[in-house]
Amino acid sequence: MKSILIVLSAADHRTRADGSLYETGVWAEEFIVIDEAFHRAGFRVDLATPGGIAPTIDALSRSPDLIGEDAARRYRSYLDLNAGRLTSPLVLADIDPLTYDAIVIPGGHGPVEDLWKDADMGRVLVEADRAGKLIGSVCHGPAALLAADDDGRWPFAGRRMTAFTDEEEIAFGTAENAPWLLARSLRERGAVFDQGPNWGVFVVEDGNLITGQNPASSAAVAKVVIAALGS
Repeated sequence: MKSILIVLSAADHRTRADGSLYETGVWAEEFIVIDEAFHRAGFRVDLATPGGIAPTIDALSRSPDLIGEDAARRYRSYLDLNAGRLTSPLVLADIDPLTYDAIVIPGGHGPVEDLWKDADMGRVLVEADRAGKLIGSVCHGPAALLAADDDGRWPFAGRRMTAFTDEEEIAFGTAENAPWLLARSLRERGAVFDQGPNWGVFVVEDGNLITGQNPASSAAVAKVVIAALGS
């Protein structure tokens, strides 16, 4: 049986440039759609967070006003069914990435608060990349890639990838007062950043690295990961 580790942010806020806090966490669609697809494919799926802290699911991502009543109801049901897994995730520091076939990181604004600078996240990604393990991520999840440091070298420099774009950040209203923007930061570190239209499905594959642009790309990222593991 293939095994996948989903790494979730443990942050429940993002610290803005002026020091104020923006309530956030994991974006529901990104976790649920990906987790559900992996289970449907018959994979074993573990969850991990920094410190083994139960992740916060962004309240906005569950709002019927934003996602509709049907999606909100379905997400609520899925989260309730998986409450045990979510309240007791593995501790990221204890993870041996070589025991997994893929490491997958959903977004929400949580990762730009904690995962982007988490040393354990960086270690897991470096070891997984060295071993050629699949690394998948979507939306703000690729912020975690910034934590990787392979003896002073960023292992993802020169790699093609995508993430939540600066244009989408501006349109969503979260660019103003942000301490830094994800797409710009990935480019500055040396990523070859590709993007599609705002809110459209867009996925980039570069060897073992699979990234999606936004929440709408979650199912497509899961599909590519499943196909790659199947081959």
